[in-house]
Amino acid sequence: MKAYACIDIGGTAVKYGVLDQKLNIIGKWETPSRAAEGKEALVKQIREIAAFLFEQGQTICGIAISSAGVVDSERACILHANESIPGYTGTDWKEELACFGVPVEADNDVNCAGLCEYETGAGQGSRSMLMVTIGTGIGGCFVENGHLMHGHSSSACEIGYIPVDGMQFQHQASTTALVRDVAALKKEDPDQWNGRRIFELAEEGDPDCIGAIERLCASIAKGVAAVCFVLNPETVVLGGGIMAQEKKLRKPIEMYFEQYTIPLIARNTRIEFAKSRNDAGMKGALLHFLKRQGR
Repeated sequence: MKAYACIDIGGTAVKYGVLDQKLNIIGKWETPSRAAEGKEALVKQIREIAAFLFEQGQTICGIAISSAGVVDSERACILHANESIPGYTGTDWKEELACFGVPVEADNDVNCAGLCEYETGAGQGSRSMLMVTIGTGIGGCFVENGHLMHGHSSSACEIGYIPVDGMQFQHQASTTALVRDVAALKKEDPDQWNGRRIFELAEEGDPDCIGAIERLCASIAKGVAAVCFVLNPETVVLGGGIMAQEKKLRKPIEMYFEQYTIPLIARNTRIEFAKSRNDAGMKGALLHFLKRQGR
């Protein structure tokens, strides 16, 4: 049976596993990322992980990578990475992993998660889908008829940088923004707060947390509406850790989305919450690999 080494590279964790061609997970693992130590440490770690995956008793036919940063999906090369991975810009994964003697493909982590949702998750059956991931920042991707839109410089759908109300979308609609909002209201250090605590206190009736979540929903809807005016997707899929709070977020986001769009778009755009959470990066990386390799 053909198997593939799939690696999801993040700033805090690396998730990796052996998957078959039908996206079944044969084995999976997770370890803290060495990204903060810089490119050399991260490349060494990924080589060690790949070697481990090759030792799992399967015939590995390729390496599929999901990575933070702007990725040239044709060359598997990192075009831009922020300071969370020092020196990562310019990393060529085909070259770095050539020693394994199998094809290597890579794409951006949000693109991979979006492709997974489009093919197997909340976007399944849609002709077009916008994926929005909300966490420390905000990322996005757009899939139409099974094809990811990468853009001229591989930076399509970097929607976190869109200016909304005089600031970047991600500065007012991310989990970071929610934490900052509550900490300011409480006059406390943001490091003392996280999304889980805020939602727990909101459930207990804390007015500051309830208000901050309401503002977050309005900000998410406003930014998503702006993108929908341009791309007009059939389905919007919201992902990221905070979106596990679907029961608390769905109604206000849908309400504000209707407020910020025109009726034609509001009634023809389906808002869904991501289904393929922890494994989406690996599965999406493999889907990208298989498309690139024509398999």
